[in-house]
Amino acid sequence: MRKRLLYFIFCFLPISATYGQYKIDKLILSGRIALHYEDYVLSIQYFNQAIAAKPYLWEPWQLRAIAKYYLDDWQGAESDATEALKLNPYVTELYDLRGITRIRQENFTDAISDYTKAIEQEPANQNYWYNRAACYLENKDYEACQLQLDTLIQKWQKNSGAYLMKAEAYMNQGDTVAAENWIDKGLEIDEHNANAWRVKAMLAFFKEKWKEADEYYTKALHYKPKDVRSYVNRAHVRLRENNLRGAMNDYDTALELDPNNFLAHYNRGLLRQQVGDDNRAIEDFNYVLSLEPGNIMALFNRALLEDRTGDLKSAIRDYSIVIKQFPNFWTGLKYRADCYRRLGQTANAEKDEYRILKAQMDKHLGVQNRWSSAKLQQMRKLSDIDPNKYDQIVVEDEASTEPEYKSEYRGKIQNRQITEHYQPYIVMEKDSLVEKTEYPEIKEPKTAQDFYNLGTRQARETKYAEAIENLTKAIEIDSYFSQAYYNRGLAYLHSEETEKSQADLSKAGELGLYSAYSLMKQNNKKNKKK
Repeated sequence: MRKRLLYFIFCFLPISATYGQYKIDKLILSGRIALHYEDYVLSIQYFNQAIAAKPYLWEPWQLRAIAKYYLDDWQGAESDATEALKLNPYVTELYDLRGITRIRQENFTDAISDYTKAIEQEPANQNYWYNRAACYLENKDYEACQLQLDTLIQKWQKNSGAYLMKAEAYMNQGDTVAAENWIDKGLEIDEHNANAWRVKAMLAFFKEKWKEADEYYTKALHYKPKDVRSYVNRAHVRLRENNLRGAMNDYDTALELDPNNFLAHYNRGLLRQQVGDDNRAIEDFNYVLSLEPGNIMALFNRALLEDRTGDLKSAIRDYSIVIKQFPNFWTGLKYRADCYRRLGQTANAEKDEYRILKAQMDKHLGVQNRWSSAKLQQMRKLSDIDPNKYDQIVVEDEASTEPEYKSEYRGKIQNRQITEHYQPYIVMEKDSLVEKTEYPEIKEPKTAQDFYNLGTRQARETKYAEAIENLTKAIEIDSYFSQAYYNRGLAYLHSEETEKSQADLSKAGELGLYSAYSLMKQNNKKNKKK
């Protein structure tokens, strides 16, 4: 009997192992199919199962990293790629994958290490050389960047992107003559390179050659018709040419392509103000202020428009916010005093007028000049918040080309806008967990749900340190508690611990709470603006 049993076990083992491997292969295949059809959250579910069953296989870690990358979960993607590399350090594509995730996190030094390793294993891949050069450029190591590009051009003379990057390196070093020469060399190789035409337009812009800049931006848009930055910049050029209709069309097109574009909304608001389209100008400044509620320049321009359209109380509200931050902004005081007088609030008007008199002493304030096209030809940097420049068109602080990194990892991401809010409370009712909105009273927390509910309440009361402590206890008891990761991620976010926040939101998304990916993307955008 014992011999028969042993015989049965040994015969069954290969079949069982084969079946187990078949099941894993099927999970990975299903995940690949979901990945192909850009259903990244579903693919993650399949790869989670494969990793749970056989965590020593590198392939599902790699594939889950790719899915997370497409979801803008770059920190999670880097972590999975690192796990895959621990299991198999000889797969060159893994260094590329981790390198591009590090680039997205602006960790260029570690990305250089990854591409160095990739080049050691595959020296004939020009994309790896290009990306490493771009990382040196981002790190402002121009000497190393130029050496990389010299090698790249020597090996692959038709790589027009390398010529353009050399031009940008020279631009950053202040050598515009050399920059233009390299752009022209790049255009000789590929006259359809939209980025090269855009950089050439930028150089013409700096030299105030408006006609040439307009021509070059138009060529850039011919080859890359959905480039928002080129529309916004061409609009600036057209304002200098007094082509107001052309500028308005460019701002409109930019906002059709990117409804959240700050510069296009702000500058279109100024342009609408100049042509007397006051109500729609207010709409633009309202939108700017929804993105940046404390933007002093937008507040003052909206106040002027509210003043002109007769909404005096709103105008006074906005003028007051500006004056509080800039107490000696005489123009603002003058306009607010005028609003007070029109409302019959003589005492308030006289206070403002006395402040002007006292500040100005024997100087005469004078009358504010009317809007003119000449005013729109003046420009200020985005970071310049001198209130006296409220009527000047805004341009970016730094004109950069943002190198287009060469990667096979492309695709859609989760674009659904969500509101930041904590996940609901969770209680046990009739042997099942249910969500609640009124907080359940807890005398002494014992279970993961108890600590979660307590931590969630503390987070909502902005007691972030206590919330993080209790949510951590919930996770220690139940490491698959997605809502706890999500709420702790939000608490970290409000505590300005961005890296920990992203790690928790990544884990929440991995465990099936997919709104975490949308929240991560929104926060990535905010952090980039900062």
